[in-house]
Amino acid sequence: MSSVFYFIKSFYKVKFFCIMKLDNCCGMKKIIHPEVFKAYDIRGIYPKEIDSNLAYVIGRSFAKFLRRSKEKKKKLLKIVVGRDNRLSSPVLFRALKRGLLSDGHLRVIDIGLSPTPMFYFAVWKYGYDGGVEITASHNPPLYNGFKLVDEKPQAIGEDKGLKEIKRLAFKESKEEKKPPLLKSSLAEKKNVLRDYVKFAFQRVNLSQINPSLKIAIDTGNAVPGILAREIKDYLPCKIHYLFLKLDGTFPHHNPNPLLEENIRDLKNFVQKRKFDLGVAFDGDGDRIIFVSEKGKAIPSDFITALVAKVLLRKHKGLKILYNICSSNIIRDVIKAQGGKAVPWKIGHAFIKEKMRKDNIFFGGEFSGHFYLKPNRFCESPLFVLGKVLEVISKEKKPVSEILSPFGRYFNSGQVNLKVAHKEEKLKGLEKKFSTGKSSWLDGLRVDFPNWWFHIRPSKTENLLRLMVEAKEKSLMLEKLQEIKKFIKKN
Repeated sequence: MSSVFYFIKSFYKVKFFCIMKLDNCCGMKKIIHPEVFKAYDIRGIYPKEIDSNLAYVIGRSFAKFLRRSKEKKKKLLKIVVGRDNRLSSPVLFRALKRGLLSDGHLRVIDIGLSPTPMFYFAVWKYGYDGGVEITASHNPPLYNGFKLVDEKPQAIGEDKGLKEIKRLAFKESKEEKKPPLLKSSLAEKKNVLRDYVKFAFQRVNLSQINPSLKIAIDTGNAVPGILAREIKDYLPCKIHYLFLKLDGTFPHHNPNPLLEENIRDLKNFVQKRKFDLGVAFDGDGDRIIFVSEKGKAIPSDFITALVAKVLLRKHKGLKILYNICSSNIIRDVIKAQGGKAVPWKIGHAFIKEKMRKDNIFFGGEFSGHFYLKPNRFCESPLFVLGKVLEVISKEKKPVSEILSPFGRYFNSGQVNLKVAHKEEKLKGLEKKFSTGKSSWLDGLRVDFPNWWFHIRPSKTENLLRLMVEAKEKSLMLEKLQEIKKFIKKN
């Protein structure tokens, strides 16, 4: 690494810490940016949109929101707070804690640095009343935010209370109140790392994993790096870590493994060093992406199909959930193994709610999120990693060979199209392809005997997200161009 890079990185850190000092000293600002309240969480740029003022107000508002039920009116609430390792997370944590403790009858359970799945585990495993994870997930280092859950732990999204918390936050921001002093007796630290990793691998047959397997894990200088030692203690195979050192500037790549440029180092390492598997986590560790021994990214749909196949061999009739925009290979595998395929909406809040309601055992998203019933329907990346290693060990084949039967379709991947009138375009597409079988479960999906497409509007941008799949590559490319041309002209 060049001395120039070190200088730039050092300058960035100094500048950032100066900003945090100012944020700490500026007192209670009035501005709250409504756009930081997303469908499933609160997220924005620090300190322009997310700052200590907002963190304090979110703490107060979340406590008031939890008090809305009769059984929690006078209860001593115990709220878990975890955080990723972004440079702004410590100052946001202090302000959030102050806001929560202003409730006067609430205890903060500080679990410190925590991947989001570990945070979820802490909330439900020890019977707490809810929690807040300070993170901006896969976003670049200047972003930060908050994920809020209740005791289930169910995500508090737009339709589950986040609108009410937003209303309370705006009300709180207008009140002239001096932040109360913290009382140490109302906050306690709790180490849940060992319990979490032990639980995560509980349903993996570790004795079946071949000790000679070599895997490379890229934690991207992000908070999943805290799991490294525990993972090595449990998995008997040989593990090499890339970018393990925690660094909230994410100096090697942004923490979004869905983008090819962010897993390029991992792909090259696996291929050149002849490793059996590559693994990449995102910034808060709730997504896991795999790379084959050939240095090729493995579609998450293939991983969903593989884990579904393993589970259904032992438990016929299980319900398996997948995104409606996912490859038909998942549906084919589930049905062939005697399972029940459940297509559903995109987004972890929708998925967890559906899995709870319909008692669904396992679910996978094309984005690399995987959910498991025994983990209270929360993201379970370590379980999935263990199951993939089980299969490679048992079949004694390279992972690319194991997954090759799943490559019977040709998929475009997600294509983003800029448009102004999103709903009009969708209705026009339904009319144009009216001979197909259409579904409006989440955007528009239209199925034909040998191809399908799915298109949905972005909630935050003037974009349509398109995916096309066909039995022949030429047909997939033809239909992709046809749909893009229609959207552009109409």
